[in-house]
Formats: sequence, structure tokens, C-alpha cells
Amino acid sequence: MATYRRFVALGDSTTEGVGDEPYADGSPRGWADRFAVLLSEADRTVGYANLAVRGKVTAEVRAEQLAPALALRPDLASLVVAMNDLIRPTFSADRILTDVDAMVGALRRQGSAVLVMTFPDLSAVTPIGRAISGRVIALNRGFRTIAARYGATLLDIGAVPAAGDPRVWADDRLHLNPDGHDLLAHAMASAAGLPGAGETWRDPLPPPSRRSVRTRVATEVAWSRNHLGPWLGRRITGRSSGDGRTPKRPQLEPVVVG
Repeated sequence: MATYRRFVALGDSTTEGVGDEPYADGSPRGWADRFAVLLSEADRTVGYANLAVRGKVTAEVRAEQLAPALALRPDLASLVVAMNDLIRPTFSADRILTDVDAMVGALRRQGSAVLVMTFPDLSAVTPIGRAISGRVIALNRGFRTIAARYGATLLDIGAVPAAGDPRVWADDRLHLNPDGHDLLAHAMASAAGLPGAGETWRDPLPPPSRRSVRTRVATEVAWSRNHLGPWLGRRITGRSSGDGRTPKRPQLEPVVVG
């Protein structure tokens, strides 16, 4: 069983924790915080830093987070990226995978174990899921190749039925909800070989209850008004949800349980 004492998380809103329940100060919890608690149960001396910022595309994660991550000299790093790239018209799998390759390679050469993951099937989660399925397949193929090249640990979440179930996703359909963040934390813990991670995250959810046509239409209208419209507005004006934000945990700090 591996023991890790310096965990650094890189990425975008998923790793920042958007969609999860907030702390008292309003900051999001997220899968990486939950995972850090599991790490601390194995070793109370573990330090945890989270450099992720919502809205970042993969190139920005490389430009802004890789050097600070390397400076922290982690023995374990996570890299969960490309959701923001997936839904942009400028999407380029080759460009994204070049950046991911550079980040995983640099972390591995410094001696860090690295956790990366594939994307689940998003066709049931969001209306654009089917339209971007080819992009998901291309990135997942590349993530598997990169993980194998550098000996990184790959969480193949694309093979986990519950990960693509709308019930583990937030109302905006871009972020995991608390159940989704908990699922991902335990999946990452299992991939990393932590004790007590369990395997229930692999299980499919029970069949969903049937919804009336009226309920489904009302849900789509609310999603378009509350989430799609604001997202399109930011794209048109060149703004990002991460503008002006800094990492919530830029330095290695002890994990506080509770």
C-alpha cells in the first residue's frame, strides 16, 4: 500500500469543487477535499494543496498551475482537465493531449505519482452529450495512452455506469453534485490504493423514477434560463467563470476533518 504525504490537485471547476456542498465560508468542498480526508485517515501528517480554478481550459492549467505544483514537490498529484475544452468551438484533441502529456510527464519526472481520469458518457447528462461524444472518445483514448506512457494511474471513469447518470450531476449539467463528488473521491481513492476506499462506486444506480412530459419540459426550460443562457453570455463577451479567482488552497496545509 502506497503512502502519500504531499497531495497537490490541478484542474478546473471539477477539482475546485463546484457543485458540491459549500463550507461555512461559501467555498466549495469537492472530490479532492473529500479524497484528501481519506488520505489523512491513512496518514495524519499529509499536506494538501488545491490549485484548481473554475473555467480554466487545459492550456491555462498548464500555464498557470504546473510550475506552482512542481514547486510544492508532491508525491501524489491529480490532473482532471478538459471539460471546458470539450464544449468550446475551438476544441482540438491534439492540442489538449499535448498539454496533458507535458504536465503528466513533468510531474512523473520529478517523482510524483499522478492520477488522471477519462470522461464518462455524457449523452444522458446534457443535451450536447451526443454531439461531443466523438471528442470524449478521442480524449479518453489519449488519456489512456499518456497514462501508460508515463506509468500514471488512470481512473477509467468512462467505464463506470453511475458516472454518466444525471443523478450524480448538478442542475447545470457541467458539474458533479455532492453524490457525484463523493463517488469520484472514492473512485480516486480506490485507484490510488487507499485503504477503506470500497468498491460501491462501481455499482450502477437503481432505475430512475418516471417523470411526466410536463416535468421534463419544465426542467429543460429552467436549465436553459438559469445555466445555458449565462454560459452563452460569458462566451459571447469573452468572460470566464474563473476571472479574478485564485486557487482556494495554494499551499500544502494539513487536512482538517469535519
